[in-house]
Amino acid sequence: MGFMNAQELNSRETAIINDGDINSALSIYQTTDDHQHQTLLNLSTEINPLDPNTATLVKRMKESLLSTNGGVGIAAPQVGINRKVIWVQRFDKEGNPLEYFINPVIIWRSELQNLGPEGDLSIPDFRDQFYRSKVIQLEYTDLKGEKHSEMVEGFTAVIFQHEIDHLFGILISDKKEKEKNDSYKQVDAYKKSDSTTR
Repeated sequence: MGFMNAQELNSRETAIINDGDINSALSIYQTTDDHQHQTLLNLSTEINPLDPNTATLVKRMKESLLSTNGGVGIAAPQVGINRKVIWVQRFDKEGNPLEYFINPVIIWRSELQNLGPEGDLSIPDFRDQFYRSKVIQLEYTDLKGEKHSEMVEGFTAVIFQHEIDHLFGILISDKKEKEKNDSYKQVDAYKKSDSTTR
């Protein structure tokens, strides 16, 4: 299994995870704090699902998400841990349950995209429209170390893409800035190429 390559949690990470009661929320990092912002921009690495600290992190991340005013997802970097763990509200399932995912990877995404609004628990007062793939295929493990794969679509797929971006240090505010700086050239697909050779 891939998680066997996961490095052990360091002392800083275990200190954050175990500081306080297991049933209490961890603080949600904000881009307005320079140190916290840097953590949000760092790349996350795999985590060992069988490490008891991972179960504690998963539990406390859920409490962090529940402590927000209507948040629908959270990633470990948002609580100061650059490891691959996310929580997502499953609007594609009955009862819209919250579910955790360890070492999630998007292995396929549809070219067909939707445009929709997104905000972020770590970026105060920021909301904008973003393009996201309509359907994704996801692989992840659970706390028993068992691997799973599933197809997800619609708004739930958007949440997965947003949270997995966090694992790569990608924030929607930076994404929007990049989109502004990208120049798009309109191409007529039916126009013959100027060049006759291929």
